[in-house]
Amino acid sequence: MAEQALERQSRFASALSTREALADAVREAADRSLEQLGGPPDLAVAFVSPLYSAGELERLPEQLCQRLGSERLLGCTGESIVGTGREVEGQPALSLWLARLPGTRLTPLALQFERTPDGGSIVGWPHELDGAWPDGAHLLALGEPYTFPADLLLERMNEDRPGVPIVGGMASGGLGPGENRLFLGPRTLDGGAVACLVAGGVHMETVVSQGCRPIGRPLVVTKAERNIVYQLGGRPALEQLREMFAELPNREQQLVQQGLHLGRVVNEYQDHFEQGDFLVRNVIGFQPQEGALAVGDYMRAGQTVQFHVRDQQTADAELRTLLARRRQQRNWRAALLFTCNGRGTRLFDQPDHDAACVASALGQLPLAGLFAQGEIGPIAGKNFLHGFTASLALFADDAPSGSEPA
Repeated sequence: MAEQALERQSRFASALSTREALADAVREAADRSLEQLGGPPDLAVAFVSPLYSAGELERLPEQLCQRLGSERLLGCTGESIVGTGREVEGQPALSLWLARLPGTRLTPLALQFERTPDGGSIVGWPHELDGAWPDGAHLLALGEPYTFPADLLLERMNEDRPGVPIVGGMASGGLGPGENRLFLGPRTLDGGAVACLVAGGVHMETVVSQGCRPIGRPLVVTKAERNIVYQLGGRPALEQLREMFAELPNREQQLVQQGLHLGRVVNEYQDHFEQGDFLVRNVIGFQPQEGALAVGDYMRAGQTVQFHVRDQQTADAELRTLLARRRQQRNWRAALLFTCNGRGTRLFDQPDHDAACVASALGQLPLAGLFAQGEIGPIAGKNFLHGFTASLALFADDAPSGSEPA
């Protein structure tokens, strides 16, 4: 019985290499992770620095598939690369993550955006996904930010597949179309998105830490057009902002001046709103004559919003709190981390912050990830594209924390 239970358990491995030649990094990361895993993976995920040459990146997925003995590979380039407890910024690196997932349905897919008379559509869905998706299904997704409108994918998925969490991020490091790379099996792509449906067998959950905290009080949008908020609570939005600002302590006034954000409540059917109930967007400008402010998202009358600020102490505290909650729930076995390229040492005084937080809270789990140009993850049951966020996919067997396999 014990041997059968072990056979049903998922297995994970990861390895990070900073070798200067990508072929050497492939050998090191693949050999180390395969030794941990004990055989070919059912799913491999790779993140690689764009500092390697274009030719090396073009050959990477084929080399990995050959060395791993599997063509079920997902990956992309990232400005900075994440491994267990470590974030490699400003130098070449390859992070490889492997999983053996007994009883798990895995469906890799490549998606593209096509313009249509109605605006556009996402194409590339395999016919096997036409019907109902299994309960507990998650979608791992990696996109190319200059060619693929992730917001459109998430909007359609929220409507067509409600309750299916999507977690991932946008490739980074490229300065324009054609400079980022995506990997699916042995293929290298320079646009679109790659993804994998994960259903059954393994248990997955997500953690999304936006790194912001609310200030002031909740207000209702009473006049808005597209991304311009004209009135909050029946008064000009800037008037409400100035009044709130005058009542803040000096420290918080400084944070507002460094960068102001507006969070809108995702689920309005609550009596009380707190950190984590808001989808946070940047305040990107002001229109003093109209008393209005511009936000990095479309807004509409009737939405509940609250101003937010971000600093490293808030970002650190929120991520640690969210991970501590997850630690109590299950025996987590592995994780994938998609953190913003505005975090790392651009936000925190110490390097390796987000990866170190995961290791501190959940142990030295097999971990891989990247600094993304947009992070994907659910808030209050709906999927969104974020900025300045750490989004994680956590993996465990079905047994909750503290229980023993049968």
